[in-house]
Amino acid sequence: MVQVQEVLHQQQKNDAFYVRFEVFVKEQNVPESLEIDEHDETAIHFIAYDRNTPVGAGRLRFVDDYGKVERICVIASSRHTGAGQHIMQAIEKKSLHKGYSAMKLNAQNSAAGFYEKLGYTVTSDEFMDAGIPHVEMKKNLSTSTNSSSWFH
Repeated sequence: MVQVQEVLHQQQKNDAFYVRFEVFVKEQNVPESLEIDEHDETAIHFIAYDRNTPVGAGRLRFVDDYGKVERICVIASSRHTGAGQHIMQAIEKKSLHKGYSAMKLNAQNSAAGFYEKLGYTVTSDEFMDAGIPHVEMKKNLSTSTNSSSWFH
């Protein structure tokens, strides 16, 4: 069973970076110099575990009036387990708790459908980031968000 935790200590952060390295650097060939950036020190990180094994990660920053979702990834063998949805749910709950009701993210084109199922809408033309086509997506949260709708 997948459980998501906000990163509170160094081992969890190491686990999140491990997942990100596996997905972005090894699988998608993103240069390591682009994958780890200056925002990692101040962002709120999340880690997903499946029976104590790190399988997913993501981070949250607050930019302008938005909760900005970044670096969402799940190890290939754990995709389609709900891990990504659980990470997004945790990030959105944290944003609401911090007083942010609007979310923004830059989705790889191949993942846009995943975010659309979670209520995000494409708000830009396609652009390139780290050699991968992306689109900007946004979502307005409500305090009465029914999280069960994310798990259909």
